[in-house]
Amino acid sequence: MGELRKDYVMEKFVVFPDNIKTKQNNISDQCPYCPGNEHLTEPSLVSLVIKEGMLQRLSDSEGNLIKNWEVRVFNSKQPCLVPNNSSLYTEQPLYSEPAYGYHQILVATPNHQDDFSKISVEQWANVLLVLQDRIRHLYTQKRVTYVSAFINSGIGSGTEITHAHVNIVTFSEVPPMIESTALLSHKFVNENGTCPSCVAISTESDGPRQVLTTDNFIAFCPWASLYAYQFSIYPKKHSTTLTKISQKEISDLAMILRATLGGMAHMLDNPSFNLIFQLSPEKKNSRQFHWHIEIFPQLYPLTGLEKGFGVFVNNVLPEKSALELGSSARKELAKLVGVE
Repeated sequence: MGELRKDYVMEKFVVFPDNIKTKQNNISDQCPYCPGNEHLTEPSLVSLVIKEGMLQRLSDSEGNLIKNWEVRVFNSKQPCLVPNNSSLYTEQPLYSEPAYGYHQILVATPNHQDDFSKISVEQWANVLLVLQDRIRHLYTQKRVTYVSAFINSGIGSGTEITHAHVNIVTFSEVPPMIESTALLSHKFVNENGTCPSCVAISTESDGPRQVLTTDNFIAFCPWASLYAYQFSIYPKKHSTTLTKISQKEISDLAMILRATLGGMAHMLDNPSFNLIFQLSPEKKNSRQFHWHIEIFPQLYPLTGLEKGFGVFVNNVLPEKSALELGSSARKELAKLVGVE
């Protein structure tokens, strides 16, 4: 079993998997996430299949791999964390604990060439519905305190498999960045009587950093964006987690994700990017915050200033980013809804 080690002093954690990899160890040059290669992955936990116009959730059984799926979820073959019991604990200053958790892969489309900027709005909605179900299920499992979901798209994002997929990773403790966000949000609410994200949404609505808006969501480039062309997507109504939004909101979120990612891909020539679902912990004793999605295009490498001091240099003002992304995203939205 792997280790989760803590920094000597800082609230920083590093996972050392049981089998530390140097390169993706695929059996062949075949993409393991493509239809027909289901035998190259772990058995599916959920396979979303359309039969007679209805969505069905099926799973692989011994000798029976589900075919003709739209979305497929399985345990990672090279997980960051695993749900094995271990007594591996050490004390400060060399603190470590077992890297306990679940690491699942959600394959977003059967079509290898369709990345997240190209899949249909309906397919995006399917992905979000399955992700909702997975998060809910994982929170019922032993020693799961936080469920994270993120996308690494393109070689520059840190992935070695380019087929569109979502990583779902659980932790036995709330990750430091999520804990910090929750604490600062809680402090802001106590001091000001309102949610800081709701204040940001009100400030950015119809402003120079707004990228796109729908009935239920708003996309904008943050005032202090860390990365060039970074943008965020927030629910307009205060909400703490993806698992609590309705089917109508799912469809709306699918639309704004497809339009903004499609616009970004067109404008920036299909950049690698990271997409992170910033969700509140769902345990009752955890502080909550306004959930949102962060999209980070990977256009420039980090320098010593960012890595050593946490001070970011962004050569593109968020107002310029929003102007260009917004124009491209609105054109993409017009195509999606059939308006020229």
